[in-house]
Amino acid sequence: MPDPIIAIATAPGRGAVGIVRASGPDLRPLSHALCGRALRPRHAHYGPFLDAAGLPLDQGLALYFPAPHSYTGEDVLELQAHGGPVLLQLLLARCLQAGAGMGLRLARPGEFTERAFLNDKLDLAQAEAVADLIDASTEAAARSAGRALAGAFSQRVTTLSEGIVRLRMLVEATLDFPEEDIDFLQQANARGQLAALVRALDRVTDSARQGALLRDGLRVVLAGQPNVGKSSLLNALAGAELAIVTPIPGTTRDRVAETIQVEGVPLHVIDTAGLRHGDDVQDEVERLGIGRSWQAIGDADVVLMLHDLTRRGEPAYAAADAAIAAQLPAGAILHLFNKADLAASQDLPDGALALSARTGAGLDALRVALLERAGWQALPDGVFIARARHLHALALARTHLRAGQDLLGAAAPALDLLAEELRLAHRALGEITGQFSADDLLGEIFSRFCIGK
Repeated sequence: MPDPIIAIATAPGRGAVGIVRASGPDLRPLSHALCGRALRPRHAHYGPFLDAAGLPLDQGLALYFPAPHSYTGEDVLELQAHGGPVLLQLLLARCLQAGAGMGLRLARPGEFTERAFLNDKLDLAQAEAVADLIDASTEAAARSAGRALAGAFSQRVTTLSEGIVRLRMLVEATLDFPEEDIDFLQQANARGQLAALVRALDRVTDSARQGALLRDGLRVVLAGQPNVGKSSLLNALAGAELAIVTPIPGTTRDRVAETIQVEGVPLHVIDTAGLRHGDDVQDEVERLGIGRSWQAIGDADVVLMLHDLTRRGEPAYAAADAAIAAQLPAGAILHLFNKADLAASQDLPDGALALSARTGAGLDALRVALLERAGWQALPDGVFIARARHLHALALARTHLRAGQDLLGAAAPALDLLAEELRLAHRALGEITGQFSADDLLGEIFSRFCIGK
C-alpha cells in the first residue's frame, strides 16, 4: 500500500488562497485531526484548521474526496487556507505532524498525477496534458492541452489501436486454422483495412505535429553582420524595446531572447552578437558573444539571415555576407533584407524578403513565412497538445504498418511476419497512452511536473 503524501498545491508566493493537498489510503484520521470533526464527502466545510493544542492556525475550507472518486483514485484531502507562505508552511508542518503515525510524507514532483495514472484515472497522454496545460504559453496551446486532457488524443490513438487489434485477430486466425482455408486477403479485405489504418494514422500524426508545435514553439535566431538591424527586428517583433540599438558595431555582446506568438504558435526569437571574422574583433567580450551566436545558430529551427539593403553593393560587405551564409545550416535559412525604407533597389534573390524593422514594413510577410517554415496550418478544432515522444511513437507505428503493407503486396504474403509488424505497431501506439511504458520513462515524465500536481 503506498504511503500517504502531501504538498502545497499552489504556486510559491503570496495569494488570496493557498491549497494544501494530501492523498493516500483512508485520510479520515488526518481530516479529523486538522478540522476537529468528520467531513462529509465532496462538500466544502468552513471552519478552523487546528494545531496540536487544538488552537486555530487559520480559518478556511476543507474538502474530502474518498476513494475512488478523486483525482488520484485515493482518498484526497484539500485544505484551502489564506495564501501566505509562512501560514501554508505552518499548515503543512501540522499535517505532517498529525499524519506521522500513518507514514504521511512530502510528495515528489508529479506524484499526485502519477498516482492518478497508476490508478487508471488518467492515461499517460492525459497525464502529460496536465503539465502541458499548466505550462501553456499561449491561448491556443492551453486549449489544445485541454483537449488532450479531456481525452481527444487518447481516443484517436485508442481507435487506431483497436483497428490494428482487429486486423491482428484476422491474421492470427488464418495462422491458427489453416485447414479452414480462409481466403484472408479477399474476404477480410486486409489490404483495404491496412491502407485505411495508415491514412488514419497520418491524420493523427498531422494533428500531433501541430500540437507539438504549439507546445514547444519554434526556435528562431537572428544572425548577420553588425549593424544590419537584428536588435531592431527583435524589438519590432516583440513590440517592446528589449535590445539596445546603437550605430556602434558590436553593441550586442550576448544573446537576447524573447518569446512572441503568431496565431498562437510560440516563437522563441534570439538576437545574437553581430558575426564578423575573428581578426576583426579586438574585444574579448565580443569574441565570446560571437561564439555564443554560433552556438545558438546550431540549435535553431530557423535562422533569419539579415542583410543590409543599403550596403548591398559594397564588395567587402557582400564577401563577408557570403562567408557567413556558407557556414549556416542548410535548409534552415531565411534571408531578410532590412532597411527597405532607405534603399533604392529591392531586387532580391528568390525566397528572400524585404522589410524595414524601423517602420514595420514586411513584418506580416515575415510572420507568415515563419509559420510556413514551421509547417503550421490554420488552427483546426481537432488539434491536441503533443510531445516529441508522441511523434516518435506515431512514426514508429507507421513504419511497422507500411512494412505490413509491403508484406501484403508480395505474391505469397508471410502472414506470420505481418502479425509481428501489427503487434509492433500496436505496441508503439500503446507507448503514447502508457499501455506499454518502461518505469524509467514514467519517472522521467513525472519528475518534470511541479510539486503538488
